[in-house]
Amino acid sequence: MAKFCIVLFMLFLVAYMPCALSLHTKKNTAKKLTTKKKETVTNLQFYFHDIVSGKNPTAIQVARSPNTEKSPTLFGAIMMADDPLTQGPEPNSKLVGRAQGLYASAGQTELSLLMAMTFSFIDGAYNGSCISILGKNSAMSPVRELPVVGGTGVFRLARGYAIAKTHWFDGSTGDAIVGYNVTVLH
Repeated sequence: MAKFCIVLFMLFLVAYMPCALSLHTKKNTAKKLTTKKKETVTNLQFYFHDIVSGKNPTAIQVARSPNTEKSPTLFGAIMMADDPLTQGPEPNSKLVGRAQGLYASAGQTELSLLMAMTFSFIDGAYNGSCISILGKNSAMSPVRELPVVGGTGVFRLARGYAIAKTHWFDGSTGDAIVGYNVTVLH
């Protein structure tokens, strides 16, 4: 009985704490915030190199379901990536940043990836800044649109969209080069 009471008390605390915290937060953030700075629109173009084969892959599988290998879309596979972002489509093109995060095969009947990626820039005016992408990537569609849901540095409070187009894909290895055209409001 004592264990039951302790568990019940813990459940109460878990349920109550977010409510108490949100009430407290709402009281403290009720002030109206104003800003005089206008938003900036920035357009970025770069290439994403996703290499899953060879001795030095830039993306590796970190999890899968027991049925992933039986699925034509590899449903349930989760990949962790640290992919180079380059100025041009050539692998030896100037490095402008890294795409770091994960993508997972979320479609049972089509190759659709759930992408949670941060594009971190290391060049020019955007050095040290990043944008975050979170959304569905219908990988076999010629053109895909993904949401930009945030950013840091120059891109603080960013929102926008990214248009992805496959530049090159090797069906036997899964390696790909994808062109990105990103419009960001910040």
